Amino acid sequence: MDTFMSTKTALLSESSIIARIFDHIDNKTTDLGDTVWKEPVANYLSDERFNAEIELLRSLPVVYCLSAMLPDKGSYVARRAAGSPLLVVRGDDGKVRAFINGCRHRGMQVAKDSGCARSFVCPYHAWTYGLDGELRHIPGKTGFPGVDLQENGLVEVGALEQGGLVYVNQSGPIDSTMLEDVPDLFGSQQVFFDQSEYTDEANWKLLAETTMEGYHIRSLHKKSFFPYGLDNITLVENFGVHSRVIFPFKRIEKLRDIEPKDQRLDGMITSVYQLFPNVAVSVLSKHSTVTIFEPLSPTRTQMLIYRATNLTSDGVSTDIDDAKRDAGFVKDAGFDEDREAACAIQGTLGTKANQHLTFGHFEKAIAHFHKNLAQHLSS
Repeated sequence: MDTFMSTKTALLSESSIIARIFDHIDNKTTDLGDTVWKEPVANYLSDERFNAEIELLRSLPVVYCLSAMLPDKGSYVARRAAGSPLLVVRGDDGKVRAFINGCRHRGMQVAKDSGCARSFVCPYHAWTYGLDGELRHIPGKTGFPGVDLQENGLVEVGALEQGGLVYVNQSGPIDSTMLEDVPDLFGSQQVFFDQSEYTDEANWKLLAETTMEGYHIRSLHKKSFFPYGLDNITLVENFGVHSRVIFPFKRIEKLRDIEPKDQRLDGMITSVYQLFPNVAVSVLSKHSTVTIFEPLSPTRTQMLIYRATNLTSDGVSTDIDDAKRDAGFVKDAGFDEDREAACAIQGTLGTKANQHLTFGHFEKAIAHFHKNLAQHLSS
């Protein structure tokens, strides 16, 4: 699609980020968008819109999991993505492949959750598949004349491993040019250490929107995040169809007394990369998260959160115990507040109090998201 062509946008360097944050602090300003976006309330309620979004999610390269979740040959992750049961596995050749998680006999799923296997044996009738998806064995094969092993492997879909993330495209092979704007967000030394799942009574876009702006931090997170953060001071960069939103901590003031060449942003900011359409990668103080917003219905969403250690500016992984403490703080400090807000908003949308939701200049990344979503759905 033309709207997904690479723009090769360069993101701000560390020194430029620091200078821009101090400029905003000193002038009591923030990054601003140039449009006010009005998103129809119907787009958070409509079955027709929901079905169109599901088809879009199946046709684009979408983050499925961390590369670190597939550390060994035979490592796999099985889950639903855009309503489809998928199986992603690292093969004997080290390559990551993705398949529809359905036996070619009667459609039973051949794997569940995650783990490491030498083959996948259907629990219904024991048809057996290799890590490459090929059908290797049919018990009582004489009962299935004409069933060719080579023609009845698991159905493969597009998969690509890039920058420490695994992407899938359910409609065909992945064109890597579609991801040229996305920086490498995870390194080989980072350690996957935890995952969580949440199901909320809210449209997936409402939950995703909470990650894209800092305008709400003082009011919604006044006792959690705000004591450590700044009031409505964020940096927002659009790159291709994606965005990066940077949330500075108050402690960044410590850098003013350090020579510019020695300044480091480790622990001074949270960076949230909104990877279009339904994934947020958050680089926090001591750990990073991949949050996938999986639509279940127009008013219901499953959030999958994968957590890994950070890499410091010196290329060293943060201590895993520090990462776990940081993850606990984030959940206790405000994560549930965002979820509750999204659910509360969903509860008002059917009342006809609003015909649309309004996203102003402080919500630049959200406007960019909705603009690109609308363009993709109309093309």
